[in-house]
Amino acid sequence: MAWAAYLAEGNARQARKRVAADVIIRDPVGRILVVNPGYKPGWDLPGGMAEANEAPELAARRELREELGLEIRTCGLLVVDWVPPHGPWDDQLAFIFDGGVITTDQADVLLPHDAELIEAAMLAPTDARRLLRARLLPRYDAALAALQDGRPRYLNDGHPTS
Repeated sequence: MAWAAYLAEGNARQARKRVAADVIIRDPVGRILVVNPGYKPGWDLPGGMAEANEAPELAARRELREELGLEIRTCGLLVVDWVPPHGPWDDQLAFIFDGGVITTDQADVLLPHDAELIEAAMLAPTDARRLLRARLLPRYDAALAALQDGRPRYLNDGHPTS
């Protein structure tokens, strides 16, 4: 019993991190899916925030299902970025997963399924990069590099650690 109480106290006192989980989804010609959220400026990768006790990968898949009606299986981890506190937010862990390749037919019919998104688009990687929020660009670039060489990246506030 004492051990359980000790663990419960530690769980209650230890920091809890916010977790964001996005995906890179491509089509057969290499275009990348980007989304335009209505609640913040700039475009984003599809995904969102994990709920309490939800695995990051499952959070990304849930967000895609809710926001775009898209069912995917992730193909591995591309990036983990520790994001320090900024504005009103505490720090967070931001994941980007490989969402694989969807068919041209799937890409052609992607539309927002809820009020969080204004639009979705499949764009060439450089065109997608021009639309994405500046804070996301180091993660996006690291994710594309990880797709190329198969090595996941760990970033600290958008910067490689080694």
